[in-house]
Amino acid sequence: MASNTATKTGPVWDWAAGHGPVTGALSATTGALALATTGAATGMPAGWALAAGAAGAIGHTVTSLRERLAARTITMRAASWLLGAGWTTWAITTGPFTWAAIGSLATLGIGIGTAARSVLFYEEARELEALAAAERQVARELSAERRAIAAEWVDRVQRVCGGITLRVLAVEMWPTGTGFTIDAELPPGGITYERIAQYAPQLSADARLPHGCTATASQGIHQGRVLIDVTTVNVLAGEIEYPTDYSPLSIHTGLPWGVRPDGREVRAYLREQCALIVGPTGSGKTNFVHDVLASFARATDILTWVIDLNAGSAGLPWVRPALAGDGQETVRPGIDWLAASYEEAMLMLDAALRVGRHRKVAYQDLMAQANTDLLPVSAQIPQIMLVIDEGAEILASSEPKMRKLAAKILEVIRLLRAMGIRTVLTALGATGSVLGNLMIRREAKARVCLTGGEVEGMDLSKVFPGARGLKVTQAPYKGAGFMGTPESAAGLFKAWRIKPNQIADIVRATSALHPRLDEQSAKAAGADYARRWDTTRTAWMNDSLTTVETPTTAATSEAPAQPRLNLSAHRDQQPPTPTPAADADALAAEFMAQIDAQFGTTTEPGTDDEQPPPTGLNLSALRKDREETGGPDWLPTALAAIKAAGPDGMKPSAVADAVGKDRKTVRAGLKAAAERGELVYRDNGPHSVYVHPDHA
Repeated sequence: MASNTATKTGPVWDWAAGHGPVTGALSATTGALALATTGAATGMPAGWALAAGAAGAIGHTVTSLRERLAARTITMRAASWLLGAGWTTWAITTGPFTWAAIGSLATLGIGIGTAARSVLFYEEARELEALAAAERQVARELSAERRAIAAEWVDRVQRVCGGITLRVLAVEMWPTGTGFTIDAELPPGGITYERIAQYAPQLSADARLPHGCTATASQGIHQGRVLIDVTTVNVLAGEIEYPTDYSPLSIHTGLPWGVRPDGREVRAYLREQCALIVGPTGSGKTNFVHDVLASFARATDILTWVIDLNAGSAGLPWVRPALAGDGQETVRPGIDWLAASYEEAMLMLDAALRVGRHRKVAYQDLMAQANTDLLPVSAQIPQIMLVIDEGAEILASSEPKMRKLAAKILEVIRLLRAMGIRTVLTALGATGSVLGNLMIRREAKARVCLTGGEVEGMDLSKVFPGARGLKVTQAPYKGAGFMGTPESAAGLFKAWRIKPNQIADIVRATSALHPRLDEQSAKAAGADYARRWDTTRTAWMNDSLTTVETPTTAATSEAPAQPRLNLSAHRDQQPPTPTPAADADALAAEFMAQIDAQFGTTTEPGTDDEQPPPTGLNLSALRKDREETGGPDWLPTALAAIKAAGPDGMKPSAVADAVGKDRKTVRAGLKAAAERGELVYRDNGPHSVYVHPDHA
């Protein structure tokens, strides 16, 4: 049934808008008529209207002066108030509804409207003239130095680039003081910025720029404009420390990987892209990988998995702060998984494939709600970034095991873009054998080439096809090279210098930022992922905590032992202090206890996973005290110390310090004492303690 309510149409009034010449005049005249009628009917003194008009004239004059309006505008406004007030005063006295009063009011309104229209045109013309004057002032303020630069480069481009004549529109000096940018208009005839870009080395040489400085051309605001970036100070030679700002990042807003010569950060956007990092030995590639891992650690929607078959050296610095934790605060590793062996790498890649395939099914509703075919990556569903050190060499290897690994890597790259799993591969050289894989060239659109001055095996045209004017000799310094992304053309950049102490600081500062693998993905990843920090799979990491014996320690050691068994039971001296390796084992055990409490991936401390220390030779000299006391000779001292500690008990590390034994031995002895009922073990994760039965 048709609706009975008719749709109303007509003009729409904007009651918040200001008055124009017509509405202003109409408002003034109707207001004056209403006031005069009210005043005449109520016997209001006529002088009040005149006083109100004078006050209005003064107020508008003040506001007009503040707005810096023209004198004629100020005069028109003041006159309108005074004339309106004068008519109102006269009408109150003689009557507002005479033909003389109404006619004069109409004439007054027409005059006010005409005058307002006139001054409005004048004010608009005045404003346009002010803008033009400001532009002329800016043009005049172009310094003599900038004018000289513009003229010099117009002449240079004409000489070097085959007669191309530019019209320079602006010269912008960089805030860092390391160069400038020329914004110029290309001549007609179909000339593009590429014509100038191919002459970059010649332009740099003609300008006598220092080594490491370049003159590169890039596209301007439209295809008829060109930007020429000229670097005058070599910022690539020295080190640039990694920024101390560890604020949160996101995969969607870009990840900073270094700086351009003009001081701008260059960012990588890896939601849909893979990355390729090329750098020979000594170019600073390992340091740059740590820059990349630092950006991932700061991201709230990225989980980092690292494959480094060279003893895991790329990922170990990001795990050590958690390994060496003192138990006072929980420090999560800076990376989520580290594989240093072929077997562990295969487990990681298989888990990634399972996660990607399961996400395609499990999150169909979520993608439908977001109306996208890309998984909405967030802190709740993080992106997984696989950093594979020397991964390009793995793909080019002919070894059977490496070929299986390469097939898994290519499968991840090929299938899992939409599901938020991307890779970062490194390579030692830019050669056809390494970069010959089409999948790498097609998917790895974020590319970095650290040259270090190495010329052999560094074909920049293979890393940045289509880019012109790039030469290895432009970046002969460690940590310097070229970086190009779909968002930023290939050009010189400098990687930040990041040192182990700063890596540890970043791990601690970003520990709370790391997301956790979403429930659906963790379910698909299975036990291989859940038990990635098991002792049996991370035992090799303990070696990273071993310290080297100093020359002083070696010099104070005793004389060489006699050619016989050196048994402590046959010596009168005190037992040796714990060795650094033993401390490393204890620290690793504490780290595993923290992992157990945080992730629940291993059995709890004090259960079957702890093994007693090796028994070694079964010598009667070593059995005497143990048989008499029901335990090792240091146990009575430990029991007394634990009893004195009261209900709070003591941690195994504190007991080890008290009895002068290594923590692994003490932990095994305390466990045995608890099984005999001499102690009570109070399980509290990293803060677990042993309590005397009297206080339990």
